[in-house]
Amino acid sequence: MEVEKNEFKYCEKPEVVTVDTDILLIGGGMACCGAVYEGAKWGTPKGIRFTMVDKAATDRSGAVAQGLSAINTYCGENDPADYVKYVRKDLMGVIREDLVYDLGRHVDNSVHLFEEWGLPVWKRAEDGSTQDGSKPAPKLTEGGKPVRSGRWQIMINGESYKVIVAEAAKKALEYNRKETGVEQNHFERVFISELIHDKNDPNRVAGAIGFSVRENKVYVFTAKTMLLACGGAVNVYRPRSTAEGQGRAWYPVWNAGTTYALAAQAGAELVLMENRFVPARFKDGYGPVGAWFLFFKCKATNSLGEDYCSTNLKVANDDFGKYAEDPHQLTTAMRNHMMMIDMKAGKGPILMRTHEAMQALGETMTPKQLKHLEAEAWEDFLDMCIGQAVVWAGNNIEPDKLPSELMPTEPYLLGSHAGCAGIWVSGPGDIAGIPDEWHWGYNRMTTVDGLFTAGDGVGASGHKFSSGSHAEGRLAGKAMVSYCLDHADYKPELGRDVDEVIAEIYLPMEVYGKYKDYSTDTSVNPHYIKPKMFQARLQKIMDEYVAGVSTWYTTSKTMLEKGLEHLTLLKEDAGKMAAEDLHELMRCWENYHRLMAGEAHAQHILFREDSRYPGYYFRADHFYVDDENWRCFTISKYDRDSHTWSLSKRDYVQVVPD
Repeated sequence: MEVEKNEFKYCEKPEVVTVDTDILLIGGGMACCGAVYEGAKWGTPKGIRFTMVDKAATDRSGAVAQGLSAINTYCGENDPADYVKYVRKDLMGVIREDLVYDLGRHVDNSVHLFEEWGLPVWKRAEDGSTQDGSKPAPKLTEGGKPVRSGRWQIMINGESYKVIVAEAAKKALEYNRKETGVEQNHFERVFISELIHDKNDPNRVAGAIGFSVRENKVYVFTAKTMLLACGGAVNVYRPRSTAEGQGRAWYPVWNAGTTYALAAQAGAELVLMENRFVPARFKDGYGPVGAWFLFFKCKATNSLGEDYCSTNLKVANDDFGKYAEDPHQLTTAMRNHMMMIDMKAGKGPILMRTHEAMQALGETMTPKQLKHLEAEAWEDFLDMCIGQAVVWAGNNIEPDKLPSELMPTEPYLLGSHAGCAGIWVSGPGDIAGIPDEWHWGYNRMTTVDGLFTAGDGVGASGHKFSSGSHAEGRLAGKAMVSYCLDHADYKPELGRDVDEVIAEIYLPMEVYGKYKDYSTDTSVNPHYIKPKMFQARLQKIMDEYVAGVSTWYTTSKTMLEKGLEHLTLLKEDAGKMAAEDLHELMRCWENYHRLMAGEAHAQHILFREDSRYPGYYFRADHFYVDDENWRCFTISKYDRDSHTWSLSKRDYVQVVPD
């Protein structure tokens, strides 16, 4: 297909703002906030300049934007080695144990900082009762005992969690700005759509280009090193929510796969991109279930009242062997599989017995304690998923009187929750037993020189959650300072013509301006495709061919190959995307990034010839977990010139003994 050329005849050319910095942080979530907090502390006295670019407003950007009711990674009395065992088991035996161990030994410090900054953490009173964060109690660093909802989780009053963390990051940026004399180092509502290699080194990043989603401006950043941490990928798949509810999802809808797409386009190696997360959540509201399972001891059954994890154990064991032996030791993915067996057999809906859990707890409580417990149950949603309370109200459901339906969601690509898709990075290098090839440079640096990542960006090391993403950002931030000091003489030179890149970025606006009058309805036009339609087409392809909800997360070699054919055609049509305004321009590039992430995902599932994550996806033609041949890392690399992917295996090495 012939691609249009943007000569700015039909859209206004943007103002160009050039910013020279040392460390560029792309994103505004927990990882980037952690990176600037830690990095500025070490780098500012050395004159190192930090710049953070967030496509949203940092106070409420990222996966923690709406709030959380628990911090899901806090080791406390637990050994980091046990944390590795927990993550390894839940992710079906294939993780980068050096990265997970490194996180486990550092994550508590971030949690202690959160409490110091004002985050209310629930504590155990001397009589063993729970006290929410509004009650005075010793801090964790003072011996306070957190209220655990599980071995690794602690309860918080977290509606303002992100605001608190963002405030510390913004203060670090302010400190850096004053000490280094730069005019501005925090840019909000600016969407980075392109990374630029160094003119003299094609495997080194020298800058990034993005555009304001509020003003007609383009920002050109040059930097010695950068952190790419823009979250995971949502809305790659057709969601279960439809029509006006389509914006409802479990993970944040603004996570557009930018982390994976920009890394791949820059030539970074990706790892385990076949992995995805399919959380079981309250139907339609996507409300969290963790606190109900762990803290309120709630049970989930099929519609007949049966424990599907027990009744379906033999069937799952026949197919997946040791991964389905004990109903109390199942992985997150395997519990999904057990649920789906019953749903396919007509034993649905799956019910969360919230009313029974509340009644059982009420038998041992005073009326006052029970009232407080009910408040805690509601707060679980008001902290992080207020839409769930609205769904209950709209369906006349009082969770202390009636059960609620559970449903596995559409798939999400991520590396910080119960999933491990992402980018292959260098580890810390100081952990005994790791292969030399796991540490080739600075901690959390990708295979592209100077390009770092953290949080959802780091592959093969899930279960870091919010606190772990912040801690990982801190690790990367400190390593980036070392990189800058070691490359003090490096002066980045952009390897592409800036005007050429800007013309590419604004092409959708030029296409719209050129052809908008061809039809009476600007959303329907034979010369272009609007981002909403492009996204619908992407989601349909991914859903029907790459193991989405319509096929019960099942695919095969022939299905994947046909899906990749459709994705290739869609990538060609991306050159015909049209944007009516800056918001739609952002949507165009978000959807292109989703396409890139989805293509990597499909290529990896096709390459891996087993069903490594049953309950997340199934290969119908390889309906088993093959540890003999496929207990390994799958690695991909994208060639931007030929638009092709190359895939390979890399050995898994166990560092922490069972």
